[in-house]
Amino acid sequence: MTKLSTWSRLVFAAALAATLGLALHQAKAADTLVERGKYLVTVGSCTDCHTPGSFFGKPDMARFLGGSDVGFAIPGLGVFVGRNLTPDKETGLGKWTRAQIITAFTTGKRPDGRMLAPIMPYEAYQHLKHSDAVAIAAYLQSLKPVSHAVPGPFGPDQKVDVFVMTVLPADVYNGLPKPPPPPPAK
Repeated sequence: MTKLSTWSRLVFAAALAATLGLALHQAKAADTLVERGKYLVTVGSCTDCHTPGSFFGKPDMARFLGGSDVGFAIPGLGVFVGRNLTPDKETGLGKWTRAQIITAFTTGKRPDGRMLAPIMPYEAYQHLKHSDAVAIAAYLQSLKPVSHAVPGPFGPDQKVDVFVMTVLPADVYNGLPKPPPPPPAK
C-alpha cells in the first residue's frame, strides 16, 4: 500500500467536498422543484377533480389525488371521472415519464394517444412556463402511490356507476326551462 502525498490528499479532499456540495445543492433544487409543483397543484385546484370526496366537502386525504368518485357528463361525449394522478404503477401515473405527464396536462394527449376529456383544462395549462410544468410533474411523481382504479370513461350510451355532474355549454344551459317564480311572501 503506497502512501498518498499531502498534495494527493488535498486534491482528494477537495474533490470529495465538491461532490458533497453538488449533491446537497441538487437535493435542495429537487426539494424546491417539488415544493413549487405542490404550490401550483394547490392553486390550480387539482384536488377538486382528482381527490375522492372533494366535491362532497370531505376530501379523502388518505387517497389524495388518487382519482375522483364523481363523473362529469358532457352531452354527446359521455361521463369522465378525474383520474388517479399518483405514481401508482397499476392505477395511476407510475408508468408514465415526466415528459408524458407534462404532455398530457399541457396538450391533452395521453401516452396511449387518447385525448383527455375536454373538462380537463389542458388548453389553459399549455400556457404554463416549462419550468412550472416540470415542477407539477415532479410533485405528482413525489406523491405517495394510491391504488385506486377510477371507473370510466363512459361513452354517451353506457350506464354509469358514479355520482354524475353535468357540464353544459352556455347555449344549452340557457335554453333549459326556467323554474316558476316562488310564491309571494305572506
